[in-house]
Amino acid sequence: MMIQNKRIIASILFVLISFVCVAQIPGSGPPPPGPPPPRGFPIDGGLLYGVAFAILYGIKKLRVKKDS
Repeated sequence: MMIQNKRIIASILFVLISFVCVAQIPGSGPPPPGPPPPRGFPIDGGLLYGVAFAILYGIKKLRVKKDS
């Protein structure tokens, strides 16, 4: 390319970049955060009963297996 063509392309790119910079609204940041997510499934007595049941069931299976 000739030097004149390179200067024209560089000038056009400079003007386009300037338009992009002017299009930015000063002071506008990201949008505010949304509300917090809902609470998860509560871990309460049901979990304790499940663990106790699993332990008792495991003990029963081990005793049956020893007797066989």
